[in-house]
Amino acid sequence: MSRWTLRKQLVLAVVALLALAAVVIGTASVLSVQAVLLERVDNQLTAATSRSSGAADEPSRGSFPQPDRPPVPDFIGAPGQSAGTLGAIIDGGAVRYAGYTDEAGTLLPLTEAQVEALLPLEIGADPVTIDLPGDLGSYRLAAVETRGGALIVGLPLADLQFTVSQLVIGIAGISLVVLALAGGAAYLIVRLALRPLERVAKTASDVSELPLDRGEVALAVRVSDDDADPHTEVGQVGASINRMLGHVAAALGARQASENKVRTFVSDASHELRTPLSSIRGYAELTRRSGEELPEDATYALGRIESEAVRMTAIVEDLLLLARLDEGRELAKDPVELSALLTAAVSDAQAASPDHEWQLDLQDAPVMVEGDSQRLMQVVANLLGNARVHTPAGTRVVAGLRVIDGQARITVTDNGPGIDPAVLDSVFERFVRGDVSRQRASGGTGLGLAIVAGVVDAHGGTVSVESGPGRTEFRITLPLVTVP
Repeated sequence: MSRWTLRKQLVLAVVALLALAAVVIGTASVLSVQAVLLERVDNQLTAATSRSSGAADEPSRGSFPQPDRPPVPDFIGAPGQSAGTLGAIIDGGAVRYAGYTDEAGTLLPLTEAQVEALLPLEIGADPVTIDLPGDLGSYRLAAVETRGGALIVGLPLADLQFTVSQLVIGIAGISLVVLALAGGAAYLIVRLALRPLERVAKTASDVSELPLDRGEVALAVRVSDDDADPHTEVGQVGASINRMLGHVAAALGARQASENKVRTFVSDASHELRTPLSSIRGYAELTRRSGEELPEDATYALGRIESEAVRMTAIVEDLLLLARLDEGRELAKDPVELSALLTAAVSDAQAASPDHEWQLDLQDAPVMVEGDSQRLMQVVANLLGNARVHTPAGTRVVAGLRVIDGQARITVTDNGPGIDPAVLDSVFERFVRGDVSRQRASGGTGLGLAIVAGVVDAHGGTVSVESGPGRTEFRITLPLVTVP
């Protein structure tokens, strides 16, 4: 029941309580009626015993013969006795007479098994109920002392049992109808009572579906005033949710303001850095190419200045691209054939790292998407470069392209050592690196996969990664476009 809805639990509880009440009331009613009827039978049995005692020693004119026994006396069928009356005389442990009358008033003898059931009766004790073998069923029996021996008189309980059974059936039927009606009424009442709670839950569900992890969020969803009345239990929940949403909205606003400041700073700083970096590269190259003879260490220093300026320029360009993506700037929307793009990217990777094994796994038909070919090329190049930098020589890297479920799927798979599980869930975040080394040979800036995620998201696609020892696969899905 812990997984059932509150509506089901309340309805079940109401129906269960009503069912328990019906069982208790019905049981009490049946037992009370049964006791009254049994008392009436006992009174009738007392009267029948009195009549039978008076006729116990007189021969019966309507007796029937029994082998080796005297005729059955008239005490069984004495005037006033009802149909089904049973009588027996036991003298010294031996049965002298034993019989009963049927519905037609005919005297019938008892079987030996039925007589055996009568022998344990105690003379003068209160009436008892005994189930006699055969078709006689239950009888209410009493034993009294007479001049001819112990007289046993019994009355059938068939009518009493029929009345009680009809009462049980009637109570059960009425209880079922009442329970059905009560269950339906309880369902409607509980449903109406829980509607405010459903509206509060709907509000919480709407908030949970909002993209709160990034961007400027207008958290205007609130529980209505009617459902936020603090005088009711549901209203207290609604009011608490409204206060919580207010705090969350304030926190999201502060976060967005901080992010905007950081993005503005990154964008402005990147723009400002491009000019001095270009000047540094230009002056270093101009000095190195001048006709004057320079010392060897000066020539080396100028080369390092140039290479680091190039590296810093690449970082600045990456930061500028991420800043533009954060600002939501539109990328180009041109038809791009992905097979040719992957072929060119793998060719460049082959030239950059011939000691790796590069392979293409393309389908025969062209695959067209709409987007910025330069940025998509950068995405594939970043994935191939990531595989090149973080895997040893001889690693096989396969770039694949398929159309699956109406989307283009690009995969870059390698059989290298895999990504550290500690950073696997955050590889697409900025400045997260699988290798914390600061050396250029093995460590990067941590922006390559962040750019991949940003560009793919700007194209309406998704990116994911699965990695383990011996296999790492980056998977990109992009929406297809039909081009004439």
